[in-house]
Amino acid sequence: MDEKPVNIAEKLLKPYQPQETEKRIYELWEQSGFFNPDNLEGEPYTICIAPPNVTGNLHMGHALENVISDILIRFERMRGKKTLWLPGTDHAGIATQNAVEKSLKKEGISRHDLGREKFLEKVWEWKEKYGNIILDQLKQLGCSLDWSRTRFTMDEKYQEAVKRAFRIYQEQGLIYRGKRVINWCIKDQTALSDLELEYESETGKLWQIKYQIKNTENFITVATTRPETLLGDTAVAVNPDDARYKNLIGETVIIPIVNREVKIIADPQIDQDFGTGAVKVTPAHDMFDSELGERHGLEKIQVINEVGKIINTQTEFDGLKILEAREKIVEKLRELNLLISEEAHTHNVAKCYRCHSTVEPLLSEQWFLKMKPLAEKLLEKIKNGEVQYHPERWQKIATDWLENIRDWCISRQIWWGHRIPIENSDDTFDTWFSSALWPLATLGWPDENATDFRTFYPTQVITSARDIIHLWISRMLISGLTFANQLPFKNILIHATVLNKTGQRMSKSLGTGLDPLEMIAKYGADATRFGLIYQEFGGQEIKFGEDNILMGKKFANKIWNITRYILTKTDNKITDQKPEENHEILVKLEEVKKKITNNLENYQFGEASHTIYDFVWHDLADKYLEETKNNTSPETQKNLAYLLDQVLKLLHPFMPFITEEIWQIIHINSNLEQNQTNQLIIASWPSH
Repeated sequence: MDEKPVNIAEKLLKPYQPQETEKRIYELWEQSGFFNPDNLEGEPYTICIAPPNVTGNLHMGHALENVISDILIRFERMRGKKTLWLPGTDHAGIATQNAVEKSLKKEGISRHDLGREKFLEKVWEWKEKYGNIILDQLKQLGCSLDWSRTRFTMDEKYQEAVKRAFRIYQEQGLIYRGKRVINWCIKDQTALSDLELEYESETGKLWQIKYQIKNTENFITVATTRPETLLGDTAVAVNPDDARYKNLIGETVIIPIVNREVKIIADPQIDQDFGTGAVKVTPAHDMFDSELGERHGLEKIQVINEVGKIINTQTEFDGLKILEAREKIVEKLRELNLLISEEAHTHNVAKCYRCHSTVEPLLSEQWFLKMKPLAEKLLEKIKNGEVQYHPERWQKIATDWLENIRDWCISRQIWWGHRIPIENSDDTFDTWFSSALWPLATLGWPDENATDFRTFYPTQVITSARDIIHLWISRMLISGLTFANQLPFKNILIHATVLNKTGQRMSKSLGTGLDPLEMIAKYGADATRFGLIYQEFGGQEIKFGEDNILMGKKFANKIWNITRYILTKTDNKITDQKPEENHEILVKLEEVKKKITNNLENYQFGEASHTIYDFVWHDLADKYLEETKNNTSPETQKNLAYLLDQVLKLLHPFMPFITEEIWQIIHINSNLEQNQTNQLIIASWPSH
């Protein structure tokens, strides 16, 4: 005797509980092997994750970025593509070294106590313990990454790729070592690139100082926010068009305190409206002054060292720290009757992007990569339309930077990272040097015969925040052209910055943020995903609050209830066979399928989510289902069975857990076991 069929709708009687569902569904996906493209057929479609730092925890920016990538991967997987979303983490040189040093400090140990090799052993231990936390958190978000291909920027093969890249740049004559003004973090004791600086508005002071013109009683007045650097001045500069100073160009002035004789020079880059229009020039301690000094052949005198102390002046200020010296120099100028004014002045101050201490420009021996010839090749590709930015406005921002690019200081004075492969070099590479190789190295380069490299390179798209468009995106494009003679991706998606409801930066420490993991635990991953993507319309910022996630939660419950209703009407059946009846709801569905497909093909995620939301909630639930309450005709049953099938498929990239759970409930066998092969994750995307 046959067993009594299970009434599937009964499984849906209780409210949807994401906490009971999501871990089980994710394990089902992992066991199925469908995250791995080796188990799929079709044309390759590849996305490389923007590798989070091994120090990282999931925040709302990460969540939005990875939801976007997951939507694309799930969409293309359902369209029959051989999809690879490649995961991994970045070693994050300065950030990770800081984290381990803090840990050691609690034990009363410094890295210098251990020495380089023992310290690196500690870093590897730390990485094994904490380094993959964020990858596990991405699983909670529902990200369908191929975990079997997880990479790390300090893997042995990745290290080979970094060394090979350096050698190629050397062979091309693009690597050099030289003494130039760089950004120096006194706290972290390392060089930083321009792109690793964050600028904070600070109220300091603007001093106006008299510089005596030689052999006269006259003075020229300069304005500065850093009076301590006058100890290293080698010129005073004015704009050649400034009528106030035309008669002084070429005259000799005497630098206060050190009594150095220097020339007044003319340069069109001088801003006539800043301060007095006359500026002191310190080529060893200012980027602008360094370039000006190169143009005019000025001497570079270093008067501040790597630990932030005054040196080489043969004055009472030698050995003082910067701020202490500043205070005493101002006092001295006042005594000498050379200080004209001291007033409050608000300006942007460069800070280290990791420790947030003030960065000091100073002369330092470093490794550099010549960027201009590399940037020119990329600019040609961008101008030819071979690279597409979404939204399009980011193209100009990228090209402006490339057209004005400076040589890249690629060396860092830290222990954790890729060591520069030169004998007797203790320096490591800038973290971004290795990150720039990510799509290449993760797929097997420099072995161009590697199966993954031949199959999955170039990738299709990259998703990133705007703050690393130059740090990472442009450099990856350059690396692809240089080492593979092929761009690593054509489409670049720059997603919005997620702010809180009042427009503040999300910060756990400041109490202004939402933790996506807490939101997932409270409302479910689908609600969190949908609440985020519902606001992604290509703007620069999203003001995001918990009410958005609550909206996603209500939508998930609506889908659950719609499913229960339809299954009671259709004898627990759904179908992908389109009914012959040309009902209004079916016409609308065709429009919706076409629109959502077009939206996703064009990276319009907010538009797509609004379209499916409006159709499901209003056209389907509010209108059509109401019409069917007293109608159980065969035509109505066919319509409902087809509508549910199509809606689940359209919703899956956005809300994968609840849609897969419903799909499984419908397709399970009589003993209620989860189905390993008939999964929504590989169901066909609705055609239109």
